[in-house]
Amino acid sequence: MESATDGWYVDDRCTNCDVARQFAPGLIDEADGRSRVLRAPRDAAESRMLYAAAYSCHTRSIRRAGGRTDPALDPFPLSLGEGESVLHCGHNSPHTAGANSYLLRRPSGTQMMIDTPRWSEALAVRYEALGPVTDVLLTHRDHAAHGRRYADRFGARLWIHEGDLDAAPDADHVLRGTEPRRIAEGVTAHPLPGHTRGSVLYLADDRYCFSGDSFYWSRALADLCVAESVTWYSIEELAASLTRTAGRIRFSWVLPGHGDRKCLPADEMSRRLSELAARTRRMRPRPIDFTAIRW
Repeated sequence: MESATDGWYVDDRCTNCDVARQFAPGLIDEADGRSRVLRAPRDAAESRMLYAAAYSCHTRSIRRAGGRTDPALDPFPLSLGEGESVLHCGHNSPHTAGANSYLLRRPSGTQMMIDTPRWSEALAVRYEALGPVTDVLLTHRDHAAHGRRYADRFGARLWIHEGDLDAAPDADHVLRGTEPRRIAEGVTAHPLPGHTRGSVLYLADDRYCFSGDSFYWSRALADLCVAESVTWYSIEELAASLTRTAGRIRFSWVLPGHGDRKCLPADEMSRRLSELAARTRRMRPRPIDFTAIRW
């Protein structure tokens, strides 16, 4: 198997969070409740995909036999694509359940960080080299672990909703209630209680939807989905939040904390979000079960 994978493998710390499979589709898949490397990269582009998987994995489980992963091949922060204003931070943290985090670049040359990667001074320097970071926007309590540290390092404002304030009690700005709030030019916070009491969706430029853990793109189902089996607060509240919000927002990119990202025409995303709200209204509370999530 080593010759087939050129020494790449997944160690037994894998938590099946799906992040590596997002960055290296066709090279990494799932078997027996964990990721596995299928084959070696065939060209430089595929090699970059495997290194992106390795440097995003929160347990550092994507490895290559015979030595440490070459830091010179760390691709992060990594753009969504040419002409896009969002970059993946990579370096997902075990203290945020391995969640994805993002940098949102603004026309002024500044940036906002949505949720956070693992804490590292070297990473902070790398992100800040692209432009000053003015705000750290937390989507909910599960992703708050490094928020204050990054905000202080950048001299940025830390945001969280009052429903999850105990996870970041020293936040600089506290979102309240369920009405949208303008964060900055082109950026709006939409409180979305459900996954947690203080979950928030951040919308930028009517293009980018940072959905936290409220909903995500499922490759298995080829649709927007909610993690109904991992809803800490209330699936009924999540359904109400989606119903209230679906008609208020337009976006092309869904950029979740957990689950895959996807870009579709805004009209199609609007239709899918309305349909998701309707499906969620039919759901009922169920026990927490991480294994039931359909990535």
